Amino acid sequence: MGMAWDDVVLMEPGVKSGDPTVITVNCPDKAGLGCDLCRIVLEFGLYVNRGDFATDGKWCYIVLWVIPRPSWLKVDWASLKNRLMSACPSCMIPYYLSQQSTCSPRPTVYLLKVFCLDRKGLLHDVTKVLCELELTIQRVKVMTTPDDKVLDLFFLTDDMDLLHTKQRRDETCEHLSDVLGEYCISCELQLAGPECEVQQGFSSLPQEVAEELFSCELSKEAVPKSSSSDTTKLKKATITVDNLLSPVHTLLQIQCVDQKGLIYDILRTSKDCDIQIAFGRILSSAKGFRTIDLFIQRTDGKKILDDENQASLCSRLKEEMLHPLRVTVASRGPDTELLVANPVELSGKGRPRVFYDVTFALKKLGICIFSAEIARHSTAERQWEVYRFLLDESPEYPLASKRARTEILEKVKRTLMGW
Repeated sequence: MGMAWDDVVLMEPGVKSGDPTVITVNCPDKAGLGCDLCRIVLEFGLYVNRGDFATDGKWCYIVLWVIPRPSWLKVDWASLKNRLMSACPSCMIPYYLSQQSTCSPRPTVYLLKVFCLDRKGLLHDVTKVLCELELTIQRVKVMTTPDDKVLDLFFLTDDMDLLHTKQRRDETCEHLSDVLGEYCISCELQLAGPECEVQQGFSSLPQEVAEELFSCELSKEAVPKSSSSDTTKLKKATITVDNLLSPVHTLLQIQCVDQKGLIYDILRTSKDCDIQIAFGRILSSAKGFRTIDLFIQRTDGKKILDDENQASLCSRLKEEMLHPLRVTVASRGPDTELLVANPVELSGKGRPRVFYDVTFALKKLGICIFSAEIARHSTAERQWEVYRFLLDESPEYPLASKRARTEILEKVKRTLMGW
């Protein structure tokens, strides 16, 4: 006997303002489902206050208590429910059929061309509209002309899968024109051509910049700090492995500083390491730290008993929890470049909202972006998504100043991590 499709994802709003909304997912299980759901929650700007996971390998039951971050963020809850439902295997087909293919077809890419007069915060305002319309930026190329005009090229995919319709394309351009007002010269949206493949190439970073950006060591400069004691706290993460409590599962007890996307990072790492989570409990933040208990197995249904495998998994989890994003400022000739990188999932997906958060931080600082691009970079261990921003000189932040560069780095990091 099946269940109603609308009951796969249920949402219960909080009783009063500020209370979390409770999201309940009850559906057939699939590999990495928890990661996929938490990724969507992060895309909508929501923070997981606490959560519970349970699965027998065939059916799963997930409960997430979520709140908007920041609190004034406007959330389209109906659209969120539809997105979460789209990530769940169908209840109307046998379980073994839903497991035969976990690969989604490659989404269609569209090219958005925005030509307008330049001003501070312009790139973030465009990005904000695209996020609200549930359009995902896959690649971007931003160019400023000598006469203070900007040509923005966005290669987009549509989370609602409606950009093939003229109405959706027209509505997108109308929204952008309304937000940009008199600064907008033209706005065009069309199916991407061969230039899309060119834009999806890999970046070429100078060796010294790549070494600094992708170094695993967390130096004091790598984390925002307000005092030396805060720095010590931010760099701390502990993982305890217990194989005695359960006869069939390995228990991971994780404690780490709370930050934006922490639950997604843990589940993403577990998914990429082929770790199956049978039961999980995410506790609310206490004094800036999160505690997570995970009962896990290997894909063959066995515990993780080998000391070397345990150490490797713990090391990878700590790296992803303490340093999920890499940020640095480098010189490109006479210019200053801000670089941000995040790991790419094995499925090929990058981290949500990174471009949004960086442009928001730079807008708040009053720093103009002369050019920007998104590309991929490969290291020996993994593939990265790299965001490169060429910054304009600002009276408030003279980019040759070490103090100004440090302030820019700290502001960007705090915004990305939700501190």
